[in-house]
Amino acid sequence: MDQKKKNIDRREFLKVLGVGAAATSAALYGCGSKGTSATSTGVSGSALTGEMTYRTNPTTGDRVSILGYGCMRWPTISNSSARDSNDEIDQEMVNQLVDYAIAHGVNYFDTSPAYCKGRSERATGIALSRYPRDKYFIATKLSNFSRNTWSREASIAMYRNSLKELQVDYLDYMLLHGVGMGGGMQEFEERYINNGILDFLMKEREAGRIRNLGFSYHGDIKVFDYLLSRHDDFKWDFVQIQLNYVDWKHAKEVNTRNTDAEYLYAELEKRDIPAIIMEPLLGGRLSSVPNHIVARLRQRRPDDSVASWAFRFAGSHDKVLCVLSGMTYMEHLQDNVRTYSPLIPLTEDDKAFLEETARLMLTYPTIPCNDCKYCMPCPYGIDIPSILIHYNKCVNEGNVPENVQEENYRKARRAFLVGYDRSVPRLRQANHCIGCNQCVHHCPQNINIPGELHRIDRFVEQLKQGTL
Repeated sequence: MDQKKKNIDRREFLKVLGVGAAATSAALYGCGSKGTSATSTGVSGSALTGEMTYRTNPTTGDRVSILGYGCMRWPTISNSSARDSNDEIDQEMVNQLVDYAIAHGVNYFDTSPAYCKGRSERATGIALSRYPRDKYFIATKLSNFSRNTWSREASIAMYRNSLKELQVDYLDYMLLHGVGMGGGMQEFEERYINNGILDFLMKEREAGRIRNLGFSYHGDIKVFDYLLSRHDDFKWDFVQIQLNYVDWKHAKEVNTRNTDAEYLYAELEKRDIPAIIMEPLLGGRLSSVPNHIVARLRQRRPDDSVASWAFRFAGSHDKVLCVLSGMTYMEHLQDNVRTYSPLIPLTEDDKAFLEETARLMLTYPTIPCNDCKYCMPCPYGIDIPSILIHYNKCVNEGNVPENVQEENYRKARRAFLVGYDRSVPRLRQANHCIGCNQCVHHCPQNINIPGELHRIDRFVEQLKQGTL
């Protein structure tokens, strides 16, 4: 393709977006080349009022926007998320989202061969390839989850296909995907050590085809601790962890298998390893909180969104290089850009306020589903995430009555049952679970999925029969 046609015309681009040249110049050229703006003491940097906040990677000198675009929820032509739907990805809208993001300073884009049911890398590559290669950072993962991809040949083929789909000849950030999931240390060794893949990726880094090598951590803390104990050997350039104001001190209360983000972050900080943050909204639960929590947050900062509190918390830690957000809709992108242009770090009083908020939220018995969909597809067609998310939504809205004597029982009963049928087709509801346990192994939150589905099904039947 002719390079002039491939790269978007800058003047036409500014005209379409309706932004001034001065404001957009810094956004379009925010990446900086290797070695630029580096500091000797880890992640650093800030932005002027109205401009995106950036942090500097101490290894490569990359000047990274603190807001990173998580490309796991690209929109479809039916205006849903490609993470949830088989509908065709709306490439035109993906392009518009990328254009807005880049115009407003976002330069880090995170994808995976597993995202959007295998379609994210291609859509991301099409959108980004319209820009000069040194104007964005691309992160992808070796997502060799299934056993048929554990061989050296299959894993290398997946890696090379990522380069092809993304239309690049090098990757800025490459991750071992989901270490600690499923079978813990044994599974990690099968996926990355015994087949020589970690050695292969380190050689790719030496050759410059990978600029930064790291891993995303889920689950078994033994794997996390082992990989950091080998930091002198592996020389991790960054690590991706789950961090939010609930998981900071209360991860084990949400899920006994999880580890507090405070510990994960501290282990990275002491080794001077930059952190990339995933799940700042705890799978969306920190943007869809109980009504009294909404009132509490709004009373303190009336003009800020509920989600902005979580993003500010994640970004207020000095070693955080970038905070990822999977943004399907333009309004989500705009709100997050507002939060980080610039980031207003939390005060100690703000942090204490959010700790109190986290404790209040823990009094509500939601299921720790992050809507990652690693449990899918269910062999019996059950829509596991939608069932759990509907239940959590009703908990947050006060529509999970304990008994028929509750004052709002009728209203809550109707809201739960009608919403359940609207959210989940009847043939995909919890009553079809036979307890085969195939989903349990894949859940990074270690949820007893069959147990929760059976519990929800019993609750639904009690609501229908009026026997609660």
